[in-house]
Amino acid sequence: MTTSKQGIASQRKEASPAVLVLEDGRVFRGRAYGAVGETFGEAVFSTGMTGYQETLTDPSYDRQIVVATAPQIGNTGWNDEDDESSRIWVSGYVVRDPARIPSNWRARRSLDDELVAQGIVGISGIDTRALTRHLRERGSMRSGIFSGASLATDAELVERVLAQPPMKGASLYEEVATKEAYVVPAVGEKKFTVAAIDLGIKGMTPHRMAERGIEVHVLPATASVEDVYAVDPDGVFFSNGPGDPATAEGPVALMTAVLERRTPLFGICFGNQILGRALGFGTYKLKYGHRGINQPVQDRTTGKVEVTAHNHGFAVDAPLDKVSDTPFGRVEVSHVCLNDDVVEGLQLLDQPGFSVQYHPEAAAGPHDAAYLFDRFTSLMNTVLLEGQRA
Repeated sequence: MTTSKQGIASQRKEASPAVLVLEDGRVFRGRAYGAVGETFGEAVFSTGMTGYQETLTDPSYDRQIVVATAPQIGNTGWNDEDDESSRIWVSGYVVRDPARIPSNWRARRSLDDELVAQGIVGISGIDTRALTRHLRERGSMRSGIFSGASLATDAELVERVLAQPPMKGASLYEEVATKEAYVVPAVGEKKFTVAAIDLGIKGMTPHRMAERGIEVHVLPATASVEDVYAVDPDGVFFSNGPGDPATAEGPVALMTAVLERRTPLFGICFGNQILGRALGFGTYKLKYGHRGINQPVQDRTTGKVEVTAHNHGFAVDAPLDKVSDTPFGRVEVSHVCLNDDVVEGLQLLDQPGFSVQYHPEAAAGPHDAAYLFDRFTSLMNTVLLEGQRA
């Protein structure tokens, strides 16, 4: 699933034809948007009306061609503040009606210009509603976008798409994670130290912890248990990330070691799936996943319904109707998606730890789940006070 860039800077794409080809043979014809060339990835749709810059720079979208269900994209251009990582990670971008002129006081350039600069091949002018309905019915699937010299017959393009590896079985988290550890200092008084395992972390996540007085040591996905405890953490965090959690043997082993030490832990998205595996649950691929910033989730510990941000194509297979016995004590499903009853969170009942399947850092929103960082802080504080009393 690599991207080749052909004639990126030399052409404007308004009149340049492009095609999106799905592995089942469905073809959508439109205009090139962003770079001209070819790209491959799993076709998925994101239902957010806003926040395309955060979506495109989210490492969890590695090797995916993202379809924007909102009909018009690019109105606010591209700024230098909202990136969630150092680059765009999506393999390709599919939009219906790109804005001709961006209009926002923070915009520095257009979305199209940024896609060209980073070599991201896209397509515009197609019926994204029909495409979304197709993916809901048939499921997310391998796909390719072709323009310029990459164009060929439909049959040839389908063959190129079928030659690509599927997302199931893909190990991608090391591809997107930091190679070197770094520290995000606490804002104001330092209260806690957290070791954050980067499996594809978004920039806003350690920032949200830092706002709560947490010094965050972001460690590579390959970090050992010795690396984690070398920073003397009050808690350990496992981030979001791309790919199939069934391939993540290293992170599962590290999570198991953290559970054995009974260190307070918090996982989101991929981290939730890693916790599930460490507890003995399985994971599975969803038909078309949850992506966007408008997914309803119920916190079963309070009964409150939150509107939440999601980006996942895999889920934990844990029972919703009972407390489960695991090697690390009792565990219950704490959060559930109200659209389809997918497990959206796990709560350890006999030691300090929990996880959610969605993104409480709220970039680009909403903010309903920000309390989860406070819950993590309270968990570390409780363990710290119990240790002092002991």
